[in-house]
Amino acid sequence: MITAEQLKEVRERTEQLNRYLNIDAKKIQLEEEQLRTQAPEFWDDQKRAEAQMKLVKGLEKWINGYAEVKSLADELALAMEYYREELVTEEEIDDLYSRAVSAIEELELKNMLRREEDIMDAVLKINSGAGGTEAQDWAQMLMRMYMRWAEENGYKCVVSNILDGDDAGIKSCTLEIQGEYAYGYLKSENGVHRLVRVSPYNAQGKRMTSFASVFVTPLVDDSIEVNIEPARISWDTFRSSGAGGQNVNKVESGVRLRYQYKDPYTGEEEEILIENTETRDQPKNKENALRLLRSMLYDKELQHRMAEQAKVEAGKRKIEWGSQIRSYVFDDRRVKDHRTGYQTSDVGGVMDGKIDAFIKAYLMEFGGE
Repeated sequence: MITAEQLKEVRERTEQLNRYLNIDAKKIQLEEEQLRTQAPEFWDDQKRAEAQMKLVKGLEKWINGYAEVKSLADELALAMEYYREELVTEEEIDDLYSRAVSAIEELELKNMLRREEDIMDAVLKINSGAGGTEAQDWAQMLMRMYMRWAEENGYKCVVSNILDGDDAGIKSCTLEIQGEYAYGYLKSENGVHRLVRVSPYNAQGKRMTSFASVFVTPLVDDSIEVNIEPARISWDTFRSSGAGGQNVNKVESGVRLRYQYKDPYTGEEEEILIENTETRDQPKNKENALRLLRSMLYDKELQHRMAEQAKVEAGKRKIEWGSQIRSYVFDDRRVKDHRTGYQTSDVGGVMDGKIDAFIKAYLMEFGGE
């Protein structure tokens, strides 16, 4: 049975959400934006119309999300009064309380995702570190973890490129996680992940430490303007490896894009290399590679903006060996995030994609900066 203090906390957090989200202003804005969709010439410019509809749906989600929280909070307060008259049971009140807190936490978490790029799809690239087969097996385990997370959360996951390991595992892979706020949630995974376990690939049965790096960038759509200079692009084609039948081995459907990038702020130059073997259609793979390039260039611009903000810079972690963001220690049954201090003993659950608690801890600590 909950206490009066717990009920008070639910009410206070509900009112705080009302202020933070500025719900009254959003309702007025929604009415104005909906009026624009009723103009006779609204669908003449389809791209602009789709952007407008996206704005309307976004406002509706915030308003409806808060309405659900408010409804549950009011229902809980009413149930507490009914309990005094013995019209409801303790179990019913506890269930209502659990639902109300869950709805509040979900909206509070989404409130941390305010940046333009947070709502976008995500491109997630995993690279195995030094350590041979053990590190490559670890990279594949991480790939499975993120694919399971995507499945559990209703996101579509596409493997756009994968490079198999020498004996087992993978050397690298690129995943596209498609769905609302995919990047906003997965940006917390950006960094080096460290595995400690008794390796099945070590003949002496020794405890080994392996590393894999995870890079997450937003997958931009046509509504985001990104400047690509065609003269800086070159292409190679190659035969895709892995399963897929004779066509994969005989036709050069795989594409390799090289882009000579020049940083507009520093003048430094680097080559961006992107491989795509997502389909058996070479033109389609070229289109996908260009989409990934646009995402990487957009991310570079985001990184520049972030570097200009001292508060964000203070919360960032360099992606380099020895500065891991999270450790997975199988023998001790412990997974710990070094940025937030959050840890769990449910190693099996984490490897099956249950990483929401880590994502939430990161966003609640760093998301508002």
